[in-house]
Order: sequence, then C-alpha cells, then structure tokens
Amino acid sequence: MDTLFTCVLLALGGALGTVARYGLSLWAMPMSERLPCGTLLINMLGSLLIGFFGTLTLAEGKYPVAEQLRLFVMVGVCGGFTTFSAFSLQTLDLLRSGAWIRATLNILLSVGLCIGAVAVGHLVAASFNDGATRIAQRGIEEEA
Repeated sequence: MDTLFTCVLLALGGALGTVARYGLSLWAMPMSERLPCGTLLINMLGSLLIGFFGTLTLAEGKYPVAEQLRLFVMVGVCGGFTTFSAFSLQTLDLLRSGAWIRATLNILLSVGLCIGAVAVGHLVAASFNDGATRIAQRGIEEEA
C-alpha cells in the first residue's frame, strides 16, 4: 500500500510539474523564437527548486519533511517540470538547421545556469538549515 500511495503522489507531482511547464512554455513562447528561452527558464527554475527544497528539508536539518513529500517535490514536481528531453530536441534542431553558435550557446547556458541554480538554491536553503551540505538524502531523489 505504501508503494501505491507513493506512486500516486509521484503521479500527482508529475502532473503538477507538467502543467506548470506547459503554462510557462506558453508564456515564454514570444521570446523563444531564436533560442529556446522557455526551456532554459524552466530548467533553471526546476534546478533552483530541487537545490532549495532538497537542502532545506533534509531529515537531520531544521525543516525535515516526510520522505514521501520530498519524493513528491523532487521526483514528481521537478521531474514533470524540467525538460531535459525538450532541451535535447531543441538543441538537435538548432544543430540540424546549421545554427551551431546558437546550439552551443543553448548547451552552455543550460548546463551552466542550471548547475548555478542548483547551487544557489542549495546555498540559500543551507543558510536556513544550519549550513547543510547535502541536497539528496536518498539515491532516488537524484533521479528527478
């Protein structure tokens, strides 16, 4: 029963993340004509969220939450919200159309800004959580 409940939580989190991604994608569409800015923004926000929430809610920290809530946010919401497959498709399309500079820029910005966003989320949450040094506390949380 516990596994079924966790699966339902993950599905709900994924659905929430997916709907949020869709809405943000529609909003960003006008500025995404030459570079997929919506995908970049979504991945940065998802990275910020997973870094912040993962660090803030560690079991040994000041703001622990149930592991199922961590999975709901980190695997469900963040997994449904972030868009690595869309990033990969858009980058391939840029490469296939001969836009090598824009494709390279998309790769460098996506990787650099998203790692930076995880780091910022972690640092901000660590300041609230007695200097926590971890984000994930179980391997499954890193699979988001």
